[in-house]
Formats: sequence, structure tokens, C-alpha cells
Amino acid sequence: MTVTTTLTSTVFRERFPVLRRKTHLSSCSLGARSLDLDDALHRMVEDMTAGGGAWEAFEHEVHRARAGFAALIGAEVDQVALVPNASTGAYQIVSTVDFTRRPKVVSTFDEFPSVSHVWLAQRPRGAEVVHAATAEDYERLVDRRTRLVSVPLVTYQHGRRMPVEDVARLAREAGAAVFVDAYQAVGVHPVEVSDLDCDFLVAGAMKYLPGLPGLAFLYVRSPELTDRLPRLTGWFGRVDPFAFDPTALDFPGAATRFETGTPAIPACYAANAALGLIGALDLAEVRMHVRQLTELAADLLTGRGEQVRALPAARRGAHIGLVDRDPGALARALAERDVSVSPRGDVVRLSFHYYNNLDDVVALCEAVADVRSAAGSLAVESPAAGRGR
Repeated sequence: MTVTTTLTSTVFRERFPVLRRKTHLSSCSLGARSLDLDDALHRMVEDMTAGGGAWEAFEHEVHRARAGFAALIGAEVDQVALVPNASTGAYQIVSTVDFTRRPKVVSTFDEFPSVSHVWLAQRPRGAEVVHAATAEDYERLVDRRTRLVSVPLVTYQHGRRMPVEDVARLAREAGAAVFVDAYQAVGVHPVEVSDLDCDFLVAGAMKYLPGLPGLAFLYVRSPELTDRLPRLTGWFGRVDPFAFDPTALDFPGAATRFETGTPAIPACYAANAALGLIGALDLAEVRMHVRQLTELAADLLTGRGEQVRALPAARRGAHIGLVDRDPGALARALAERDVSVSPRGDVVRLSFHYYNNLDDVVALCEAVADVRSAAGSLAVESPAAGRGR
């Protein structure tokens, strides 16, 4: 996909005026609020003045969202469906799988739990779900009994960029399908489904695509080539949603066969605002910008005696982890100092986007130092400071 860069990081940052008074380092949980988001929601409210006639505008936004995401990942619009969240996207795919002859699903302990839970819930249908402890473990677990291989592009807790291309090759050799969760990558990493060689990919529009909760995108390479039809459906999953025939259950050849009821319309408007912003960027440049900020933050925090989990640059997503014995309390203390972060497990996740800059790294370090000073000592249980995992 060829992208013409029209926004520098400085100009991009100006679209997020909240950053003038707050340091937003929680895009791995929720993206920052933009002027474009505000404008989109205002336009939606204005569209509602047409009453029932607003549905024509709403339908246009739904189509724009499908097309915009397809362009972002190098797919065709007919390969993209709108779903409420990643879990629903995962269920829509696995509901079409027959486990009779090939019962195995290979996932990972680093999978986002909500997706992994969908796989586990298929056990009554005959699915045998196993989890890889490391990226290398996939080679041992994927075999001729495997029907589906699930791998996140970037892991949600530690920001590890998984070797999806290698896992996909293993799956291909075994005759298995590949499901990729790209929620923690789309918007800050170049993502091309042809390069990943995946059959399915899911991502959402509220993190590094800075929109609203309530909308996710499901890419399906070959929508019609499934073992059976989806089990969860609705009027948007019909050939003609406006036929309004309660006696006919037809499925289109496109990925919209995986859609259900009415999408979250405000989230569609917001997603189009986000896709417009991200679509104006060179994502290779975004990735480099983010990589430099994560590296700087890790170095400065480590130099101050903090324990930081930061993977090598080639294996790192858009966030690093600051170790603390009470990440939730640290996150609340930083929020009181206008620094937004996201606690998970034993770390506070510090995530960076193209709208972040050096000032944000400095503000973070000063806020952490202030919290530690107020507490009287570092809150890290392990006596060994330094980078690692």
C-alpha cells in the first residue's frame, strides 16, 4: 500500500489539544481524544436532525468504515466486516469451524484473555485448545490435527511483536487457518494482510486507531470458504438488509455475512475520523517515531533506578512496562499528576503514539520521580533494577 504522508508528528499532535495539558501514555487502552473525533460526533448529531432520514447518512458511515479499514490493511472492502468487539469477531469465525476431523486450536498464553476464552468455549463442540508458552512453542504444537492457529500481532501486556509470518508458515504447512489479533498494532505499525498471510484478522477502533469503544473490524480472506455458516447473525448479515424478509436467511459472499445487527453508529463516525488521521501517515515512520520514544523512556527510567520491561526494538510493539508492586495505585497517582497510563498484571504499561513527543517522556519521568519521592522509596519489589524480560 502506497501512503503519502501529509501530517508530521508535530502537526498530528495538534489534532489532539488534550495533550497540551495531559500526558497521554495509555493508547494501548484508549486513544487520545482528537478534534476530528469531536467533529465527527458533532456531525452525527447534526445528521440526526433529519429524523428517520438520518439512516442514509448512517449507512454511508458504515460503508466508509469498512472501506477505510480495508485500505489500511491492504484488503478488499468485501473482505471486511464490522463487529462490536474482537471477541465477537473471534466467535463469528470459530462458529463456522467443524472440529470433527481436526479438533486442535493452538493459541498462546500471551493471547488477550477475551479472545482465548472464545476458543476455550468451543470445547463442548470438540475443540482441543492448547497454549504456546513462547513464540517458538508454536512449532511444537502445530500439527496435522490443528484446525486453527491464533496469534496476536503484538501482545497486550508486554508489547511483544510476535513472529506472525513464521507462525502462519507453520500453519500453512499443517493445513491450518490463521487468526491474528492486531488490536495492539493497527495504527502504529504497518499492517499488510498479504505479508502476514493470515486468513482472519481482528482489530478495533479505540486504541491506536483513536476512536470510540463499540466497533471492531474483522478481515476474512475468503468469506465463503468456511466449514459452515455463521451461527450468530442479524439483518446486516443478509444479502440485502433492507429486504426485511423474516422468512429468508441468505448470506452474502462478502465478509458482511459475519455481521449481525445494527452497528454502533457513533463508533462508526469516530472510526472514520481515526482512519482519516491514520491514513494520512506513513506508518513505517510512525513505528520508528514510537520506537525512539519507547527506547528513550526505558533508558531514562532505568537510569533513575526503575525496573523496566522493554523488549529489543525489533520485537517491541508501542509500549513498555514499568514494574511496580501495585500498578493500579501507581497509575492513579500518575493520573493525579496528569499522566495517563494503563496498569496490567505486574506492570504499568507506557504506550506511545505518533502524537507523543520528548516532552511527554520528560513529564512521565518527573511524575514517576514525584510519586516515588512522596512514597519515600521505590515501589518495586525486586531489588534488581534494569531492563529485562
